[in-house]
Amino acid sequence: VQLVESGGGLVQAGGSLRLSCAASGFTLYAIGWFRQAPGKEREGVSCISSTDGSTIYTDSVKGRFTISRDNAKNTVYLQMNNLKPEDTAVYYCAAGACYSDPRARDFGYWGQGTQVTVSS
Repeated sequence: VQLVESGGGLVQAGGSLRLSCAASGFTLYAIGWFRQAPGKEREGVSCISSTDGSTIYTDSVKGRFTISRDNAKNTVYLQMNNLKPEDTAVYYCAAGACYSDPRARDFGYWGQGTQVTVSS
């Protein structure tokens, strides 16, 4: 499985960005979005199942971020609205398994990441 993220950039607080994760062979796996800010551990943001499309979000992004997948395009999206400076991080998509929350150890395939910077 190969994963390529895109859509990151610089945005002002309150703005929006949509991240894309293009993947080969991803229909077999749940897809998760993770982020890592400088000096912090990688954090699970959201994931979407490969079967019924069920989704999970970490509390800090609930109501602001939406994950979706388009199997025909082999792409998963993360729509991020009302962005805050604390959302600044490198965002990674990954393929694996999603249970009660997205945990890095449950995902075996990773993209290279895309930088999201939110200015105040």
